[in-house]
Amino acid sequence: MAAGAPRVFVSHLSGVAVFDPNGDQVGRVRDLVALLGVRRRLPAVLGLVVEVVTRRRVFLPMTRVTGVESGQVITTGVVNMRRFEQRPNEHLVLGELLDRRVTLVETDEQVTVLDVGMQQLPARRDWEIDRLFVRKGWARGGALRRRGGETLTVEWEAVTGFALEEPQQGAANLLAAFEQSRPADLANVLHHLSEKRRSEVAAALDDDRLADVLEELPDDDQVEIIGKLQDERAADVLEAMDPDDAADLLSELPEGEKERLLDLMEPTEAAPVRRLLSYEEGTAGGLMTTEPIVLRPDASVAEALARVRNEDLPAPLAAQVYVCRPPDETPTGKYLGLIHFQRLLREPPFTLVSSIIDTDLLPLPPDTPLRPLSSYLAAYNIVSVPVVDEGGHLLGAVTVDDVLDHLLPDDWREARSAGHG
Repeated sequence: MAAGAPRVFVSHLSGVAVFDPNGDQVGRVRDLVALLGVRRRLPAVLGLVVEVVTRRRVFLPMTRVTGVESGQVITTGVVNMRRFEQRPNEHLVLGELLDRRVTLVETDEQVTVLDVGMQQLPARRDWEIDRLFVRKGWARGGALRRRGGETLTVEWEAVTGFALEEPQQGAANLLAAFEQSRPADLANVLHHLSEKRRSEVAAALDDDRLADVLEELPDDDQVEIIGKLQDERAADVLEAMDPDDAADLLSELPEGEKERLLDLMEPTEAAPVRRLLSYEEGTAGGLMTTEPIVLRPDASVAEALARVRNEDLPAPLAAQVYVCRPPDETPTGKYLGLIHFQRLLREPPFTLVSSIIDTDLLPLPPDTPLRPLSSYLAAYNIVSVPVVDEGGHLLGAVTVDDVLDHLLPDDWREARSAGHG
């Protein structure tokens, strides 16, 4: 970027694609690394934390950035694929500087940092942080006043307080920067934050968003976060999680804590979780979700497709529907068979599902171990399999993503978050 070019505010870089000179995407920006100045020197922007296509987080020095413009970052094409490790004197701009409360030198007023501006030095590839976009006024607990509170852009030297440890750094602007991120991406961000910062961000998320993010976090992070929530809120978040994920999390907790949270959950929400916890770990019963798409025999193809179109439904569960006699909730009435999504697309909307049931794929009992379960999915090229009890009632369905969770090494989420392939 040439001297005199518009300043770049870092919130605009969150999630921006990084390209090599040939136009091939290298990855996406997840944060910036800065070295805070001493003796009133401006902070130097050392580089970008880039998540490459393998989900590895690597460090891209600013000296290898040739352009930051038009919603993209251009590099020299030389990217060191070694995993990024933050050094003690380095600060993550999005993760550590946004939402920090600092003091205006001239008036001694406290302000909250909403954004950070940086500019390239003339005739060089070095960048410095030289501006802050701040809001005057703050409320207890770090919550910004949504109405009122003047916003202004100030010079970096116009504030003080970055050198001090922030006792109650808020989370609003960090969350805003990742508002459109997928739960897995936000989980990746949380995993790399300090324990204190992670708790603040988790507390600021609404129940549904936190539930989605928890499902993507390593077990240790899940237990840490749920353990720092008030019991009533922890129960609400567990209710918002898929029952199988909630059961997996609860199984990591001490028995007394697990029972206390289950008792706080609504009975209708706790019942399927308790049922899942009753099955042995690593079996079809322990892995299944209790909320597959269940239809009665007199339902039409149009109704089936309407259920499949639900945007909140995970793709593996939308791949097929299960036809059962009432009741429709698991455990259902007698299981009759399943219908693949592609078959539904080939039939007229008024066709009854009972006339196109696939009865060739036999369901599995809940005590089926992991190895034959995974072999079953592979042999028949399907992404979910029905689980039925001795009485022929549908208990749930095991999806391929849950099987993969248990086939991969125990630390696969940590490895993904740390950037290992």
